[in-house]
Amino acid sequence: MSRIPFLTAILLIALIAICSSQTTAIKAGKLIDPASGVVLTNQVILVEGQRIKAVGSNVAIPKGAAVIDLSRYTVLPGLIDGHTHILLQPEDEGEIPPIITKSQAFRTVQGVAAARAELEAGFTTLRDVDSEGAGFADIAIRDAINQGIIPGPRLFVSGDCLTITGGHMNLVGINPDIQVPEPGLLTDSRDAMIAAVRRNIKYGVDLVKIYATGRTSQNDPVTLEPLCTFSEEEIRLVVSEAKRWRKDVAAHAYGGQGAKNAILAGVRSIEHGMFLDDEMLKLMVERGTFWCPTLCVYIPEDEKTPVNDMIKRIIPRHKDTFQRAMKLGVKIAFGTDVGAYTHGHSAREFVKMVEYGMKPIDAIRSATITTSELVRMEKEIGTIEPGKYADIIATEGNPVDDIKALTRVVFVMKEGKVHKGLRD
Repeated sequence: MSRIPFLTAILLIALIAICSSQTTAIKAGKLIDPASGVVLTNQVILVEGQRIKAVGSNVAIPKGAAVIDLSRYTVLPGLIDGHTHILLQPEDEGEIPPIITKSQAFRTVQGVAAARAELEAGFTTLRDVDSEGAGFADIAIRDAINQGIIPGPRLFVSGDCLTITGGHMNLVGINPDIQVPEPGLLTDSRDAMIAAVRRNIKYGVDLVKIYATGRTSQNDPVTLEPLCTFSEEEIRLVVSEAKRWRKDVAAHAYGGQGAKNAILAGVRSIEHGMFLDDEMLKLMVERGTFWCPTLCVYIPEDEKTPVNDMIKRIIPRHKDTFQRAMKLGVKIAFGTDVGAYTHGHSAREFVKMVEYGMKPIDAIRSATITTSELVRMEKEIGTIEPGKYADIIATEGNPVDDIKALTRVVFVMKEGKVHKGLRD
């Protein structure tokens, strides 16, 4: 009798192994290869478990394989957003931040919904840079996704950001006689910087974020020069400590001396960067620094919505910087700052990139190949080829011909599991 439970366990393990290696065949009418820029036709993608097993026009579909017919659609790799905030919502952009108005529990629930919205919009990987005062809720959501508890993109998270007293993500305009929670980690000394990096890494972040310049309201009202918040030496200290733990640093930096300090200090990426000059862009090319431009965050979803004078002046400068960065060969990684606007609407960034002169295939590359390099996952994601994770999406229409097709995602598979089907 004692052999029965043992045999049952063996059979159960075998059944799980069979199920986990279930073969799925995807028939793709069109298949975009971001690496070559070629749009292939009538392709078959074989998926086994979490990985892609084979791709090609002559791939035979094994007997018993599940078949997904996307012959009327355009198939491409799952998209990667290099700059998101799943714990931030559009209504949080008022004068009173969510750390004051919402509980961390409620913000976490909102973050779960945001993660699902991003996944269903075709984004199978997100680099989430700053929990905006929600503590380590981003880590909790990442871990819940990884454990299969909730659906969502693959997440790379930074936890709380590093800032200075009076800088971005430090509350201003508050009665000094009362104590309020702060959305950022105040690092006004070198010891505080090292301690903040170690604290974040202790609790499981994937990267570190530092605010190298202030908020837009702190720009010089005449020249728009951003407020520089950290010296090159200070940022280098953060980069060095993060590197010791094998972590990268993302720098919020609009331009000016703060951005230059961040580039020279060796950060992995510059976030926003609307005032980067040619000297800085050339330094980024030399050093391999990525740029997440976040073009759409300053442009209302309804472009008829009025914006303040500062934003009116920022938008054309941002466009000019983007065009110069393309010409100089900066590694432009797709990044949106979504959360400041509606989750699930990140594809509007593609439309603006193309409007500003980027070819559609290059915009797609920025959200697949370049961003996979940004998160150091280029051997695992970013293209549809054997051995990589089966992160696969399909659109109604061909985004190489019409970039707005990326706003019409009809199918999403992440690691071999379908999260959005044609009947959804």
